[in-house]
Amino acid sequence: MLKKVLTLRHHHHSCRTLANRHLSTSSSAAVDSVILRSLKDHYVEVSKMNPPPKVSPPTPFTIVKGALNEHGPVLTRAYKEEQINISVMRLANIIPAEDDQEDGDDGINQLFLHVDVAKPGQPKSLHFLCGLYPDALGIHSVSMRPKVGDMELLEEVQNTYNGPTFEDLDERMRDSLHSYIEERGINEGLFPFLQAWLYVKEHRHLMGWFKSVGSFINEGKPTK
Repeated sequence: MLKKVLTLRHHHHSCRTLANRHLSTSSSAAVDSVILRSLKDHYVEVSKMNPPPKVSPPTPFTIVKGALNEHGPVLTRAYKEEQINISVMRLANIIPAEDDQEDGDDGINQLFLHVDVAKPGQPKSLHFLCGLYPDALGIHSVSMRPKVGDMELLEEVQNTYNGPTFEDLDERMRDSLHSYIEERGINEGLFPFLQAWLYVKEHRHLMGWFKSVGSFINEGKPTK
């Protein structure tokens, strides 16, 4: 839905010839006016979209405070002595989909999860990269990472061995790792909440982008 708003005129404007760039010879005020009007039109159109039904996270997960405005974990829970955190993004952001593969839910039908399982006293956490779908969850890789929140250690991630390709592990190991995260509540039951949450977050960020860009361009203009 959100992507459609931004691509309604994409095929008409993605490629422009020099002859069509009439705005390049226009005054700065005229260019600003066109941008501001377009931003306002998009803002109004996006603001009219109906949000998805409210969905609560599966028990015993809780929403991380401030998650809608941050890029970190979305859900958290305790499991025995462990602390589990889940971050999410579109799988399409990692593996772009073809235009004809997107569905009516604006492509939010494939999610990419970062699952961190941390233990007290351990400097690193067990990190799972997973693909989440409405009816399935698949593990892409398993590695050891700096604990969530240790920002000064995140630069180590690029130089850290990410483990073998998951499909190269034998079937018994793969099944055991799936059982490990399922025991901690990581399964397709998370999909409805994370899908709705990601839609709301993207909607909020898009609205904020229209406003902030418009305010920047409009700043300092003389009042009439």
